[in-house]
Parts: sequence; C-alpha cells; structure tokens
Amino acid sequence: MAQSGYESLLEALKKSGADVGKISDDPADAGASAGGAAGNGSSGSRGDMPFGGNPFFGGLFGGMGGNGGKGGESNKPPTVEFAGSMRDHMASWSRRTIIIAVIVALIIIAAAYWWFHPPISINSVDCWMFVAILVLLPCFLVLRGRSRRYETGDSKLDPSPGKSKTFKWLSFVPIAIAVVGICGAIASLSLFPGNAEKYAHVLQTDTADFAQDIQEVDYEQVPIIDRDSAILLGNREMGSIPEYVSQFEVSNLYSQINYGGVPVRVSPLGYADLFKWLTNREQGIPAYALVNMTNQDAEIVRLPEGQGMKYTASEPLARNIDRYVQLKYPFYIFDEKSFEIDEDGQPWWICPVREYTIGLFGGETISRVVLCNASTGECTEVAVGDVPQWVDRVFPAELLLRQYNWSGRYMDGWFNSWLGQAGVVQTTPGTDGTLGYNYIAKDDDVWVYTGVTSATADNSIVGFVLVNQRTAESHYYAVAGATEDSAMESAEGQVQNLRYTATFPLLLNVANQPTYFMALKDGAGLVKKFAMIDIQRYQNVAVGDTVAECQKSYETLLATNGAITTEDLAETGTYATASGTIRTIYQAVIEGNSHFYVTLAGDDAIYDFVLPGLVGIVGYGPGDSITFSYVENDPVNTVSEIGDGKGSDAAREPEAAEAVGSNDGSGVATEEEVAEQGREAAEATASSDAASASSAAAQAA
Repeated sequence: MAQSGYESLLEALKKSGADVGKISDDPADAGASAGGAAGNGSSGSRGDMPFGGNPFFGGLFGGMGGNGGKGGESNKPPTVEFAGSMRDHMASWSRRTIIIAVIVALIIIAAAYWWFHPPISINSVDCWMFVAILVLLPCFLVLRGRSRRYETGDSKLDPSPGKSKTFKWLSFVPIAIAVVGICGAIASLSLFPGNAEKYAHVLQTDTADFAQDIQEVDYEQVPIIDRDSAILLGNREMGSIPEYVSQFEVSNLYSQINYGGVPVRVSPLGYADLFKWLTNREQGIPAYALVNMTNQDAEIVRLPEGQGMKYTASEPLARNIDRYVQLKYPFYIFDEKSFEIDEDGQPWWICPVREYTIGLFGGETISRVVLCNASTGECTEVAVGDVPQWVDRVFPAELLLRQYNWSGRYMDGWFNSWLGQAGVVQTTPGTDGTLGYNYIAKDDDVWVYTGVTSATADNSIVGFVLVNQRTAESHYYAVAGATEDSAMESAEGQVQNLRYTATFPLLLNVANQPTYFMALKDGAGLVKKFAMIDIQRYQNVAVGDTVAECQKSYETLLATNGAITTEDLAETGTYATASGTIRTIYQAVIEGNSHFYVTLAGDDAIYDFVLPGLVGIVGYGPGDSITFSYVENDPVNTVSEIGDGKGSDAAREPEAAEAVGSNDGSGVATEEEVAEQGREAAEATASSDAASASSAAAQAA
C-alpha cells in the first residue's frame, strides 16, 4: 500500500533515531501528541503558532516552549515559570527542612535589616519594600506551594482538600498586606478627595513688606561665594596640614550655618579609604573644615586631643551616623541629616524626623529632631519648637520648597491646578533644571530664598519667598521682576569678554530696593568680580572688583535712573554734595548714553552727569556756579542730582576763565577739544583704571 507524504516523513524520522512519541492514526492527534512530547511538553500548538494548522508543524513548534506544559496550551512568561518552579520546590520540603529554612531566613532578614536599616514604620516606603521582598513574597510562595501539594498529594502526603483550602486562604494574607500599602499610597495622592486642601496648608506662608521685613544689607554678613567655591577653598586648605592629607579627605557636605554671627560652611573630614579607617578609627576624625563665606577665609579646625569624631558618614560599620541613629531610634523616619557646630565649635549631626500627615506617604513635614554628638555619640531628642538657637538646619531646603509648591499649586483645588491654573505659582527652577534656591542670614538664622513664578515658568517672577530652616516660618514678598536665571545671564553679559560665570543670586536690600547679588567666577572657580542687579529693572547692572565698589556703582545707577532719591543715597553713607564754579565741561557718549564730565575750580575730581536723568547740565557752561549731589566713585564721581540755581557768566573766576581757554586764545574750548577730552574721560571711566582717570583729569584741568 502506498504511503502518504506524512507517513513517509514519520518513517524517515524513526529511522534517524528521533523520538516522535506515540503516533495516532489521526494526523491531528499525532500533531498534538508530538507537540506534547517535543521539548518536554511545551505549550502553544493548535492555532496559536503560525503553523498551528498543520498537524506536524503544530506539534513541532508546540514543543519549543518551556517545561511542564501540555500540547495546545499558551506559553507562560519566564517569571511565572520561575515562581511556579520555586513554589513547587518549596511545597516538597519536609517539616524539618521548613524549620531550617525559617531559621536561615530570620538570620538573613536580621542581617539585611542591620545593613540597610529601614525605619520600622507603616509610613516608610523603604520599610514596605523591605517587608515585601524578604517577607511577603517568600510567605506567599510557601503557602501557595503547600496548598498545591495538599491538593494533588505526593509520595509523602495524601491529598487533603481541607488543608489545601486553608493554605490557599492563608496565602492571601501577604497579598492583603500589600494591598493595604497600595491603598495607603493612593490615599496619599493629591487627587484623592480632600487631599489638595491638606497639601495646600502644610506650610503656612504670610505676605510681608520687603522694605520693612528685610533690613538694609550688612556686607559683613553677606556670603560672597557659593558652595562650589567653598569646596575649592576647603580642599586647598587641607594641603596645609601634611599629616592629614594622606589619611583624610574633606567631605562634600559643606552645610551653610551662622557661626559667630557670620555665615560659614562647615564639613567634616572623612577617611580616605578602608585601610585609613582601620588605622585611625580608634582616634576618630580629628578635624573639620570651616570656610568663611564673607571673606573667603578657610581653615581646618582641629578638635581637642581625644575628642575626635567617631560617628560620621564615612564610617562603614556600626558607627556610621545613618545606621547608628536609625538603629537607636528604629521607629523614626529620618530626613536629610546635616553637619553643624555649636557655639563652642563642637561638631554635631542634626537628624530631622519626618512625619506624614496625608495618607501613608504624603504631606511630609518635620516633627522632631535628634541631635547627635559626633564625638561621643550622645543623642538628644527635642521637638521642633525646642531646638536650640545655634541649630540652623532643621527643615531641609528642598522639603521647604516642595511644601511651598504644594500651597502654590493646590490653594484653589486639584482641578484648578491642572485645568484653569488660576493663581497657580511655583518656585523658580535652577539653571540645571533642579530647584533654584540660595541661603541668606537673617535674625541669626538661615533662611532659604527662591523666586516665585507662574505655572508656565516664564522668565519673570511675581515675587519671592523666604523660609526659616529652623522654624519653617515662611514669608512671601510680592515683587515683579526677572528670574534668577535671567539675572545671571544679564550679569554675565556685562563681562562677556572675560567669560566669567555667575553664581546663583542672593537676595539683598540695597537702598530699600530688592536686589540680586552674585559673584562672577573665572574658569578655575575663583571669584573675580561682583554684580548687583535691580530685580524690578534687571537691565540695571553694576559690576565691581570689590563688594564696596559694586555697591557704590549700583547705588549710583539706581539714583541715575530715578529708582532712589538723594535722601536714600544719604542713608547709605556714600552720598555727598559739592558746589563751585565750573572749570571745564566735556561731553562723551558711552554705550548710547550721553555723559557730561565736569571739573570745578580748585577741585581735581571729575564729576559725571549722565543723560537723560540729568539733562539740566546742558544749560551750564564754563564759569557757571553749580551745586549738585554725587556718589563717590573711582576714578569718576557719579552725580545723582543737580541743585537749584545757576551762576552768571559774569561770576566766573579769572582762573576758571583761563582754564577753560583753548590754544586759539578764545577763552572757550573748541569742539575738537571737547570731543578729544570727552573721549579720554570716557575711556578712563569705562576701564575703571585709576591711572587713566588721573591722566584724563589732568588733561581736563
């Protein structure tokens, strides 16, 4: 009898030694049988595979799956196969094996808890993840495995539907616990009914008046360098102590605090590596770095003999500050720790304790603080309201800004925060996409400063906010102006030929005007110049080599543009008046603005009258008497206001008339002389070079 093509193929496979399984006379059954045999019983034959309609190929491709399946079933994901395999393996354990496994698991859990030290709190995400991975998942697999074993039975256990059902129901306990965590997370979301209002009131912010609340700037308390510059200075100072260089390195913490009424940054030293730790752990870390933010002085402060810091972040084992404090207070959830020194220079770790007020994981704030002595490990727990005055950083800066953003976004409800966005504001972003903020010293506390902009994050601010890091006291000041990023670009534009970069601005009160103050650094990170920018009129930019010089230039700029009056200048102590007879007067144009440079008889100083603010100077000439107010600068004094009255030409002094004469004997400077002398004076002013200015003054005289 002639064989079909199918039978011929099977015969050829048999001769080659292939195991084709039990062959049925029905080709369809044969395909299914082959699918169950090939590949240890894979899944997926009939119709699921591209060749599922062919009996042979259906069985062949059906055998290309995982283990333990049946021909005609769909493939299972690898994770499900692995979980099922683990479950079946655990189900076969004896009671003795289970007891040993439980003991080993407890040891592993204890060791993992000591190493990772998650808080034991229902509000801790770390705690939930720890329990889910090391407790809930193994329990679920064991219970489900026992249920399956009693359901089918094996060589050691007889089938028991009752026990199988009991273990099956017990396996839902880990799932129920996990569901509680998921529900708690959902209840923490701002879209959950009633939560938006709660988020909006976590931080209470008052509206205040800038001129009344922020005192006039005291440059002895103004930090002129940023954190990056402080790190450079501290690391360089480390080289002055050779015995420390090979053993320790300065940590990058550099917390900004007030110490002795001056803003400083402090950072502990750390062990250079594991071997240096083994060598020095008995004595501890002997010093910390201190950088004065106002005068750029840096020093490595040595601790008294025997009082080295033994509890630090560079400790790898039991005295690691994170592990030590967390295990000492296992039920507390600690936020970002900071390093500070008290009034006696003793180092401390400030460990704020988080509290969640919305759902399980939302509305975080700080309720308590643990103060840990870095030398002895002695800990003191206090409420936020009882924190000592020397402590400056209780509330982390980013937490405070996050709380303010909650109030700015959800004050009018959740739907408004996403749809209408009426009145929705947020803090200004930094230059690298992170939160943009800085610190200022006020009332012997450290305050976080940041601008406030609209929800669309445009290039202007609607105000700015100051938040006390010790008490969370928050004040909002409504001032329209430029964002910090725009101000930085404006300052860099003033020195674009030098390619200096600006630091993130500080907020100052200069002549009752909200002012951005920033340092300009070179490519090496060293501070070279300083800039002040009027927040409301950010085209008003003053640059100086020193803070005092920058201040004078800025105040003069404010007076020239009418932002402040001579009375305001008088309060600054840089304001003065002058009277006399005009000896020379020359005109020049600098950056599109007309300047009249005037000298008085018997006075070697040069006075700059800038138009259009002082357009009245065009009515004066050599020999006229004049009275005016000015701000002292070098090399040219900037006039802020012209006094009343104008002298007569008849009142010219003979020496003045002779001084203003020209080479042609006319007694009046020619147009060419005016232009030439004006150019020289302008060049001296633009370059701020004292020698050039003196030369120009001599020429004008």
